[in-house]
Amino acid sequence: MSDLFSGYDLAGLHMNNRIVMAPMTRSRAVNTVANEQTALYYQQRASAGLIITEGSQISHQGVGYLFTPGMHSAEQIEGWKKVTGAVHEKGGKIFSQLWHVGRISHVTLQENGAAPVGASNKTAENATAFAYDENGNPARIQASQPRALSTEEVEGVVQDFAKAAANALEAGFDGVEIHGANGYLIEQFINAGINTREDRYGGNTAEGRLAFVLEVVDAVVAKIGRQRVGIRLSPFNRIFDMPAFEGEAQTWLELARLLSSRNLAYVHISNRKAIINNPHGKDFLEKFRKAYAGTLILAGEYTKEEGQRDLQEGLTDLVAFGRPFISNPDLVERLKNDWPLTSFDPATFYGGGQEGYTDYPEYQEVVDQVTN
Repeated sequence: MSDLFSGYDLAGLHMNNRIVMAPMTRSRAVNTVANEQTALYYQQRASAGLIITEGSQISHQGVGYLFTPGMHSAEQIEGWKKVTGAVHEKGGKIFSQLWHVGRISHVTLQENGAAPVGASNKTAENATAFAYDENGNPARIQASQPRALSTEEVEGVVQDFAKAAANALEAGFDGVEIHGANGYLIEQFINAGINTREDRYGGNTAEGRLAFVLEVVDAVVAKIGRQRVGIRLSPFNRIFDMPAFEGEAQTWLELARLLSSRNLAYVHISNRKAIINNPHGKDFLEKFRKAYAGTLILAGEYTKEEGQRDLQEGLTDLVAFGRPFISNPDLVERLKNDWPLTSFDPATFYGGGQEGYTDYPEYQEVVDQVTN
């Protein structure tokens, strides 16, 4: 019977348990480069069966948040080598999440103050980027109006993903996760309410809306091999001004079928809790599970008990935890032994230094402090 703490074969990569550390933006990279603190942060959490890093931009154009790392320069590759070396030293496995935010950006983050790019020129209303305000200070500010990528530019972004994947392997990662979730560029193409294009990537058909994501997947697979490639999706996502659209469930299930034929390392659904809180949500997840034959990761406010249940019922193969990993570097051990969890502090999620990043103690350290 499947269990959170049993091993798992992820396309030839042995995982010591079925617990995944979900990708989480922490905004602590100095000049977009991972450093010793980044390495320590991930090394502390290496007991996870698999770590998926925070999103790393595939290009300068893909930036939407200050102080986030990239995967497109030699200096960034060298910085990530510190991270992968530190995690592997502890026996951990680690994938890099490859990211292009699309329209969720701001002119102050783009080269020469250019407009961000997207599937169309529709602005993400009431959506913020982490950029520079009018006084030059870091702040959450309304995302700028994007311009639509030309057909040739879309083809270029596909190659940017492939090049970033090759960079990730050079940096020592065990694989990559393509970020196709949370209202960023790939999802902007999938959503018919945002994608108003009339070229082959156009929004009038599911085939057109899915063309970009499938080309990205195929290009990355061609570059580094299918067994090293996962993708994260968020069906029915509504954050960052992503509207509902006609045929939405069918679009996601068709994508599941098409991804299944590519035999990837995994598909990762990020918003399980939001899906199941909607009518017929559990039914959709069961249909997705049937349509996608490969390894499935589910994330979304899991408890240990919920994770065990979904594994035992066969709804998922791996269970991803996010914020609990921030304040519990030894989360796997705490869950296994039913030790209490340390609560996280949202005020230290983004930016800053060591506080709320690498200073959370393991449970045994807390016990020792109490008993000594």
